[in-house]
Amino acid sequence: MAVLSALVTRVALKVKTQSKKVNKSWLNDHVNDPYVKLAKKDGYRARAAYKLKEIDEQLGLIKPGHLVVDLGSTPGAWSQYVRRRLSPEGAAVGALNGTIIAVDILPMEPVEGVQFIHGDFREPSVLAHLEAALQNQMVDVVVSDMAPNLSGVESADAARIAYLVELALEFSQKHLKDKGSLVVKMFHGSGYSQLVKLFKETFFVVKPIKPKASRDKSSETFLVGIGLKHRNIANP
Repeated sequence: MAVLSALVTRVALKVKTQSKKVNKSWLNDHVNDPYVKLAKKDGYRARAAYKLKEIDEQLGLIKPGHLVVDLGSTPGAWSQYVRRRLSPEGAAVGALNGTIIAVDILPMEPVEGVQFIHGDFREPSVLAHLEAALQNQMVDVVVSDMAPNLSGVESADAARIAYLVELALEFSQKHLKDKGSLVVKMFHGSGYSQLVKLFKETFFVVKPIKPKASRDKSSETFLVGIGLKHRNIANP
C-alpha cells in the first residue's frame, strides 16, 4: 500500500486533474493494468520498470560493471531494474557489479546498492552533489524519467518538458563516456521535433521508442541517444 500511495502522490503532483471522475477512472485502470499486476509479482515498485526493461532489452544499453545515473528516480522502479541488471545473478539484493546513483525531488525508499540524492536536479547545488558522487568517473548510461508538473497549457508544458530534457542532455554531454547512452522520457506535441533534432545533433544513433508498457492513450514516448558526437566544452 505504501508504494501505491507514493505512486498516486507522484501522479497527483504531475497532472492537475479536472474532476474526481478522472481520478476514479485512472485508479480503476491502474488497479486492473496487467503491468501493475506484473510489477507486484516481480517485486517492482511501479509498472515503469517494464518500460526501461523493454528499451534495454531492445538496445542492450545496461551491462554489468556500468555506472548508471537515474534522474527522476522515485518511486525507484528504474533503479530496481538497473540494480538487477548489474547483479551477477539478476537479484534484487546481494552482490552488485557496477554503480547506481539516483536523484529525485521526491523522497525514495532505499534500494539496496543504490546511492540516492534527494533534491531538485534543476538546482546547481543538487547537480554539484551528483557530480561529486561520480568521483571523477565517466558515466555509461543516463536514464531520465523526469517529468514536470503539467498545467494543461500546451505551450507552457512543452517548455517545461524541453527544459528537463535539455538538462539531462547537458549533463550527459559532460559526463557520459564516448559510447555512452541517454534515455529520456518525452511527450509528443509542441517542441517534440526540435528535441529529436537536438538529439540527432548530439548522438550518432537516435531511436524513439514507445514501450508496450506505455499506455496507448498516453503521448509519452522515450528517446534514446547512443554515442556522443561531441562534448560540452565545459567537460574537464
